[in-house]
Amino acid sequence: MSTSSFQRDDLSGSALGMVSTISFPAIVGTADMMLKSATVRLVGYEKVGNGFCTAIVRGQITDVRMAVEAGAETAREFGQLVSTIVIPRPYPNLEAILPISTKLSQLTDGRYSRLSNQAIGLLETRGFPAMVGSADMMLKSADVHLAGYETIGAGLCTAIIRGNVADVAIAIEAGMYEAERIGEFHTLMIIPRPLDDLEDTLPTSEYWIETPIPIQIPISLQEQEQELVQMPNLEIAELETIPINER
Repeated sequence: MSTSSFQRDDLSGSALGMVSTISFPAIVGTADMMLKSATVRLVGYEKVGNGFCTAIVRGQITDVRMAVEAGAETAREFGQLVSTIVIPRPYPNLEAILPISTKLSQLTDGRYSRLSNQAIGLLETRGFPAMVGSADMMLKSADVHLAGYETIGAGLCTAIIRGNVADVAIAIEAGMYEAERIGEFHTLMIIPRPLDDLEDTLPTSEYWIETPIPIQIPISLQEQEQELVQMPNLEIAELETIPINER
């Protein structure tokens, strides 16, 4: 759904949909399925402690119902489903009070954080040391980028990495074993081709580096290059003018 169509959305036919889990990787995977199953917008997440996370989507009533059903089934497969709700025709006062109001204004203003189309890997541990240790191992085991981390209470911490699908899969496996060695591994999630809506709600939008970092050349090296440029010619041109039989 484009931004212009979102702006023309009739509030009388719109709805809010919510699916709740007890894991951040599970809620991200659930949100990904909701986006891919119906024409809805991912408004964001709400974290209320003890690991409880809720994905919030917005769209037409039928689309939101389809998205919530698909999300609930996905969360149930993960063994993480807590509850779901569909709110048809929410009153403006409700949306203004909820934390989603800021995200909704960004959607209507057309401000997005677009990232490279790379896979996302999420590895959740119970305990901060296990998360840091697993993140270090993931970086050392494959060509991935540590984009950020998320904490949701109850000691649950999630490291978020980016890279191509193969590298992310290798890194997540290595990180899982390291988390088990240090403390407690909780759950994981790999999303091969995340949609822009999903990326815009993740911490990766704050930490991802899009522009290359220039290489600083040492001053001594610059001086050496300058000396080489200023060296006199070796008169090769004069040698070329002499006939071969006279050399």
